[in-house]
Amino acid sequence: MTGLVRRIVLLTLGWEDLPKSISVHGTPAHERLREPTPGVLLQTDGGWVLLDTGFNTALIRDPALYRRFYPSVEYIPVLPGPGEPIEESLHDIGIEIDDIHAVAVSHLHHDHAGGLKLFAGKVPVHAQRRELEYGMSNHPEPEHHAMARIDYDDPRIDWQLADGEAEIAPGITAIPTYGHTPGHQSFMVELDPSVGGGGFVFAFDAADLTENIERELPVGGFIGVDAEQTVEPIRRLKRLARDRGYALIPGHDPHAWPQWTDHFHERFPR
Repeated sequence: MTGLVRRIVLLTLGWEDLPKSISVHGTPAHERLREPTPGVLLQTDGGWVLLDTGFNTALIRDPALYRRFYPSVEYIPVLPGPGEPIEESLHDIGIEIDDIHAVAVSHLHHDHAGGLKLFAGKVPVHAQRRELEYGMSNHPEPEHHAMARIDYDDPRIDWQLADGEAEIAPGITAIPTYGHTPGHQSFMVELDPSVGGGGFVFAFDAADLTENIERELPVGGFIGVDAEQTVEPIRRLKRLARDRGYALIPGHDPHAWPQWTDHFHERFPR
């Protein structure tokens, strides 16, 4: 089979200073981490596909909006530069934003869906139907769970909604991992034989840290389930990765993410 993914580039679209308990349920309150905000660029025959979009910069830079959307002093979003993190990251690696022909979001939390404003009216945006339905429900609960409706309530967004596992593009498959949010999805990426084949599974927030995976520890954030129910999606991703012989990459690990970033940079030079 040809026409699969030919290049992987990991992006760090910011950082989050937060209690570790947000990533690992039950961690003592005093333990904190500075976690990367992930994005994944995948080159396909049809162009580049972007998985996740980072923060909405306006909600961080405007003081009034910041107080509204980031009321907790425990959680601190950090932007990497003065502009739009996606545009700055693409510029650094020599890719034009118009080269991106599709976007997929793992879920609608503000650190993953905030950059959708850059793609509204331009390219298809893939998500799970149940995630968008929850995010658009007419009550304050989604915002209390770190979903900023201003990020994704845009009539120009060309939603491509899935009900479970779905192909985003050849070699890119959305894997439902509900629990962290009602419609969270992870992604399996299959590499083209022309670049050596194989593949990877990107957990995103189904497993923030390596220890979530290795020790099967529940994540700290979840909606509509209890903490222990977030372990089942981790086990499912581990089985998928094991059966395929793929590495399973956590979504926010401050040690693993830079290491994988370097790995892909070396494997797929410009």
